[in-house]
Amino acid sequence: MQPSAHPSQPEAFRLWREAQDTQVRTRLGGVFYLLAWLLLWGFAGAPGQLLLAGILLSLLFAGLWLLRLLHRLPDAHDQASLRHWLDSHWRLIFATALAWGLTHAAALHLAVFADSRLIATLSTVAFSTAMAFNFAMRKRRAIIAMTLLYLPGLLVLWLNRAEQLASLVTLACYLGYLLLALSRSHREYHTTLDLELQLLEQQARLQQLSHSDSLTQLGNRHLFNNRFPQLLEQARRHLRPLSLVLLDLDFFKQVNDRHGHLTGDACLQCFADCLRRHFRRDNDLLLRLGGEEFAVLLPDTPLEQAVSQAEQLRQYLSSEGLQVHGQPLALTTSIGVGGYDPQQDDDAEAFFRRVDQALYAAKHNGRNCLARA
Repeated sequence: MQPSAHPSQPEAFRLWREAQDTQVRTRLGGVFYLLAWLLLWGFAGAPGQLLLAGILLSLLFAGLWLLRLLHRLPDAHDQASLRHWLDSHWRLIFATALAWGLTHAAALHLAVFADSRLIATLSTVAFSTAMAFNFAMRKRRAIIAMTLLYLPGLLVLWLNRAEQLASLVTLACYLGYLLLALSRSHREYHTTLDLELQLLEQQARLQQLSHSDSLTQLGNRHLFNNRFPQLLEQARRHLRPLSLVLLDLDFFKQVNDRHGHLTGDACLQCFADCLRRHFRRDNDLLLRLGGEEFAVLLPDTPLEQAVSQAEQLRQYLSSEGLQVHGQPLALTTSIGVGGYDPQQDDDAEAFFRRVDQALYAAKHNGRNCLARA
């Protein structure tokens, strides 16, 4: 399962997993209700006398099965959509359980089913067992479905308890066992779900760590190498602008030499915060490529807008510097800015090379300036 295939929020993930499991476990379940009815009808004393009822019930169980198959999961993974799907699907489960419960009761009550009523009872036991072990994710709803399966038949046995006392007691005891088993299955299901959610959260944290620079908490070179070609392909496919800003802190080695590496690290952190203040859109991708070199990927951003934002940052840094450990530190940056041009940039490497050349031109021109690719 890919990380993007499921919701990231824990509650939405729980609903999504429950919906997935519910769909898988009901996909073939409906056909067994139809099969059980066909066996019950076919082995009845006079199936021909039940032709109309047989056809109607066959259509009913076939229709309920078909509705289960056609009830697809929603494309949206938000909680409202998932809850609505689960509520609708459980209504199908309840309808099927009630239909079979009434069928079982009729088989126990009508003499025409004397030869095949054992089929109805065994099927009820099988269906309720499947309910207890396969649909434990919703304990209360599973109890309701099991009640719909069992109660009509138990009422008929109670009315005929003088003759059917053994069957009544046996089915009632087995129902009690299933309720206990349902409680255990419910706990096990949610324990497993909790473990899966913890595992996914750990994977997400590890992935974030692998894509983040530990000092500045910006994206790292690995993330840049992954996302840059993807963003360029999206820009190419949808004919949307994509801008790249490369920044290099001027004479940063002197900061380390004069003030020490701890101050240098604090300086890089402050500069990262400065980047965040000037490039604030959610889809702006801020990165530290290594050392004192940084990059900003700007999807859906024309070149002129990228130049304006980068120049504002350069001017701010040139006039204000950085506040490092509460003390002002004069610092400037050289910047190269480019916009994706399909006529010049065959791939991400070609685009990066153009902007990198602009960065070196800015440094060659005296630093503390911006150059366009």
